[in-house]
Amino acid sequence: MKKTLNLLFVIMLCSALVLTGCGKGDTNKGNTSAAGNENKEGDSGLKPYKITMVYPASAAKDLQLVQDEMSKYLTEKINATIELKPIEWASWDDKTNLMKVSNESFDLMFTASWFSYAKDAAKGQYLELDDLMNEYGKDIPGVLGDDFIKGSRIDGKLYALPTKKEFGQGFGFVLDKKLVDKYGFDTNGLKSIEDMEQMFKVIKENEPDVAPVASAKFTNIWEAANYDNIVANLGIPRGSKELKAIDMLEDPHFIEFYKRMHQWNQNGWFDKDILTSTDDQGVNMLKAGKAFAVAQSLKPGKDKEMSISAGIELVQVETFEPFTTTGDAQGAMLGISRTSKDPARVMMFLNMLYTDPVLLNMLDWGIEGKHYVKVSDNVIDFPEGVNSDIQTYPNPGGWMFGNQFNSYLWVNEDPNKWEEFQKFNDRSERSIALGFSFNQEPVKSEMASLANVMKEFDATLRSGAVDPEPLIEKWKEKRKSAGFDRVKAEVDKQLAAWAETQK
Repeated sequence: MKKTLNLLFVIMLCSALVLTGCGKGDTNKGNTSAAGNENKEGDSGLKPYKITMVYPASAAKDLQLVQDEMSKYLTEKINATIELKPIEWASWDDKTNLMKVSNESFDLMFTASWFSYAKDAAKGQYLELDDLMNEYGKDIPGVLGDDFIKGSRIDGKLYALPTKKEFGQGFGFVLDKKLVDKYGFDTNGLKSIEDMEQMFKVIKENEPDVAPVASAKFTNIWEAANYDNIVANLGIPRGSKELKAIDMLEDPHFIEFYKRMHQWNQNGWFDKDILTSTDDQGVNMLKAGKAFAVAQSLKPGKDKEMSISAGIELVQVETFEPFTTTGDAQGAMLGISRTSKDPARVMMFLNMLYTDPVLLNMLDWGIEGKHYVKVSDNVIDFPEGVNSDIQTYPNPGGWMFGNQFNSYLWVNEDPNKWEEFQKFNDRSERSIALGFSFNQEPVKSEMASLANVMKEFDATLRSGAVDPEPLIEKWKEKRKSAGFDRVKAEVDKQLAAWAETQK
């Protein structure tokens, strides 16, 4: 009897120690109320948690309805609710900076290469995601693929997850189809600037009130198609086998292009406000019948998307094959905030955004039957009596979230859109520096000075208003005193260090 009691005492003591060990958790992963290994949808062991997602958009009239519907669905799956927190683009910087410096608690925030991703990652704003993804987001790498994830890293570390969408940029123009048809232009197979020039010439000669090209955006398009521009006109030429940035202002290819733009200006092919006109103004000129072409970064179906928003029929012409740089891979991302109280649950939510079409389409399009109706399995239309002008949940920006390939298509879109996207992604040429992000901190004062110098010369060069060579020489002189050589040395240094990590 005594032996039996001793044995029972030992068993009880061991059990107490095991339970104590289980309760300590891993403090380095935040409050993982998702509870250790229990990463199953609908697991009742998960404590309730509210996920707050911050992204740039206008607050839709039916935002609360959609948020409530998403919360019901998430409660069933991972016992979580969602707070959608859109912030107007114009207020984004001020409001999000305040959130960051005040240590406000939130879970997810939109970011991008062009939207402070590298700067915020360097400041520790976002958590490193590899361990979290490996444990709670195991489906994500298979959805994104190696190149998307490689291009999203900074110094080898992953601080945000990219939207699976177009992987790279196509380059060219969207054209007013009415004029394309009027003059019998054959846009099939057009692949060069020279091909475009023949059309511009016809428009100039026959349509005195129509600008052949609206806005100077084509110069941005051309540079992005021909260089992986690291910073301050230090770029790696497309197709280069050497991981070395050249000075674009000294590249004969660059100079010859801007000589051509000067000739376009002299031909009268640009709109008269070329020095100040923006991309939006260019599109407005298309809508008003005052322009024939506007340069665009292209992807499959871009002309159809723009036709819907512009209210006129457009057709796109690709003048350069697509190209993928680090900036393209980081074009739209979601990062988990360092102030998140349950990063594990947030990663579960992200895993669903990449794999669960029901959740993604709720976020993208709202509630079936109220905001859209299904025409087929993945094709939708507005309900009877609803149109784009009176809809109460316009798309907040599907390109910002998860796996866009799971997003429903509208009846006026190409039913093969996502198949075309995949072909586009497959044929996009990868930069030799894909995955490299330049850290500006060591030369931030020089970068500020160079930005001021660029403002003095850049717009004039892009407009084609003057002979480019004398202008470029003046630009180079001023930029030297602004610290260009130090920036170039830092770019060379960081590229060399990054190259070592890729061996």
